[in-house]
Amino acid sequence: MARIDQIAFYDEKLRTYGLNAEGVAWDSARTQRRRFGAIASCLGRLQGDTLVDAGCGLGDFYLYLQEQGNLPGRYIGIDLHPEMAAAARERTGCEILRRDILRQKLPLADWYVASGSMNLLTRTETGIFIRRCFEKSRKGFVFNLLEGRERSGEFGYWKPREVIELCRPLGATVSIKEGYLEGDFTVFLHS
Repeated sequence: MARIDQIAFYDEKLRTYGLNAEGVAWDSARTQRRRFGAIASCLGRLQGDTLVDAGCGLGDFYLYLQEQGNLPGRYIGIDLHPEMAAAARERTGCEILRRDILRQKLPLADWYVASGSMNLLTRTETGIFIRRCFEKSRKGFVFNLLEGRERSGEFGYWKPREVIELCRPLGATVSIKEGYLEGDFTVFLHS
């Protein structure tokens, strides 16, 4: 079970801030874009590839890739929250699935990405989320986490070395990207 009720958490954020970066619990659109840039730098050119955005929120990563002229051949968003999934579908015009990534069937894709999608999960759930997404990716899985010492509260925090250990059983090559934003790091898993 997640650290807190995810649907209620995002309902409150959306009511307070609307359909924007703050509404999906980021500090600002600027910091959201910094995170997207770190993820995109691991992917390279996406033409012809299939990309699954696990926890796509409002579809902002798709819009970021569109601005960068680096859209994948096929984009699939997945989100648990019904209002966000509907907004992502409308904003992107892409296939958006309303699914629980921890429990329901996931599509096979070249790439999986997740930006902020695991911040409300327990450590055990984070491990399951990472394993399930990596197993469904042909080329790799790129995601970010909040950096810091684990503590009680809404959000989960990790140290890069802890994530490397968590991912070791997957047999993946693990690369860590830091320094683009204080309190955040990006992980690139690939075979």
